[in-house]
Amino acid sequence: MAINIADFVEHSIDLNPERIALLDSTREVTYAQLEERTNRLAHYLLEHGVQPGDKVGIYSRNTIEAIEAMVAVFKARAVMVNINYRYVENELQYIFENSDMAALVVERRYVDKVANVLPNTPLVKSVIVVEDGTDLDYAEFGVEFEQALSEGSPERDFGERSQDDIFMLYTGGTTGMPKGVMWRHEDWWRVLGGGVNFVTGERVEDEWEMAKVGAANPAMVRFPIPPMIHGGSQSAVFHSLFGGGTLVMHPEFDGHEVWQCIDKHKINLIFITGDAMARPMLDALVQGNPETGEPYDLSSLYVIASSAALFSPVLKEQFLDLLPNRLLTDSIGSSETGFGGLSVIAKGFEHSGGPRVKIDAATVVIDDDGVPVVPGSGQVGLLARHGHIPLGYYKDEVKTAETFKTFGGVRYSIPGDFARVEEDGTVTMLGRGSVSINSGGEKIYPEEVEGAVKTHDAVFDALVVGIPDERWGQRVAAVIAVRPDAERPSMDEIIEACRKEIAGYKVPRSVWFVDEIKRNPAGKPNYQWAKEQTVQREADDHYSNGNS
Repeated sequence: MAINIADFVEHSIDLNPERIALLDSTREVTYAQLEERTNRLAHYLLEHGVQPGDKVGIYSRNTIEAIEAMVAVFKARAVMVNINYRYVENELQYIFENSDMAALVVERRYVDKVANVLPNTPLVKSVIVVEDGTDLDYAEFGVEFEQALSEGSPERDFGERSQDDIFMLYTGGTTGMPKGVMWRHEDWWRVLGGGVNFVTGERVEDEWEMAKVGAANPAMVRFPIPPMIHGGSQSAVFHSLFGGGTLVMHPEFDGHEVWQCIDKHKINLIFITGDAMARPMLDALVQGNPETGEPYDLSSLYVIASSAALFSPVLKEQFLDLLPNRLLTDSIGSSETGFGGLSVIAKGFEHSGGPRVKIDAATVVIDDDGVPVVPGSGQVGLLARHGHIPLGYYKDEVKTAETFKTFGGVRYSIPGDFARVEEDGTVTMLGRGSVSINSGGEKIYPEEVEGAVKTHDAVFDALVVGIPDERWGQRVAAVIAVRPDAERPSMDEIIEACRKEIAGYKVPRSVWFVDEIKRNPAGKPNYQWAKEQTVQREADDHYSNGNS
């Protein structure tokens, strides 16, 4: 059995050649066209020095060409490097160098940064530029995407691939520089790609199963909204391609444009990353279509899936009120563990701060000695995964040893997410330990407090950090962006809203107001930026209350 991402895509191509694989606002690509175009690009890469195992960067928003490049990289048995399109030049140089990148596929709007970095990154031998309507010059170092395709063979003659080929995902974490998490193709497929039945936990043994099921059913239309730097979006892409589905690509995020895409393309499933996307989408849903003044036609939509970022209970409730009879899910996972568990949200669900999920069979909550936490004990432990897990971080043995540990002969991936096991065996996620707050000996997890702060009607977005306190060591501070049409809430109003959701010692004692909360393109919080705001903001942007 061949367990390789490129093979799975090719199975779907063979069974569904005339189906639409990819579409955007202007064009469609069938599976047969996807086959020819990705073969051509893979051959071009191989003919220009890319060898199996070499790294190929993809520096693009969500475009059809970005997906074609991902598939082509795997066809050539190279390793994809996901690049955050908001990087400044020093960050760009870091990831070029850290990944040992040999080739790059880039949207034309970013080639000025690439031009400045290339002299310092001599390993990058080939640059392929995706036209996007901008006019920056790249003649001295790049070839246009369609030109590269015209020079490559359309044939599928790449030879046998391996389950040991590497799927690498550069983390877009909340702290520190990104690290390349190395998954074997087989391990990634068993956790994230459909190699295990998410309902029964049974292993899939027929490598053609997803393609066969897809061919026997109408194509599901999926819309992965977060940028392709996000592992969840990448998983959504390959789930669709493995099963003969249709993917909608849209390069920018806007609340109204999400609903317009669903209306226009009759999308069945959307994937979001928590509040950063949910809040503007809800506002747009309430307003309706600004062009017609009518509600959006969302009759095709039946699944809203969120993952990898806080999805506040108050926003879940609003989705359920506005879009009844849809399936709303919230799942947990990270670059180092992949999928870890899922909750299906229904009316009247219990608020629990962070996501409360049913974990899968390979996920466990353990203490510092590797002993599983007893359900219902109230003990906080660390989320860990065993079985099919990554090999480690690329070129970072120290970080690998810190995250991947062996207890009792079992190797675990333990990225640092704290959790509590409830009496019924479900798990409540509390947040990443690296950003937790220690106030008077009590450990406080920002995501739980952020969810409480956002229950106030005036709050659009918020991040919570710990700041120095003479008495308690640290106290809880919130950085808040207020809704455009709302008045700034008082400190007492914020405290009152929070006390309905969380214990008093977790309630913010200091609040700073900003115009916009800084997050990465996938919606993950920038806690370093939030801490800087507590130092830099002027006094009139700040409330403080030292009482417990």
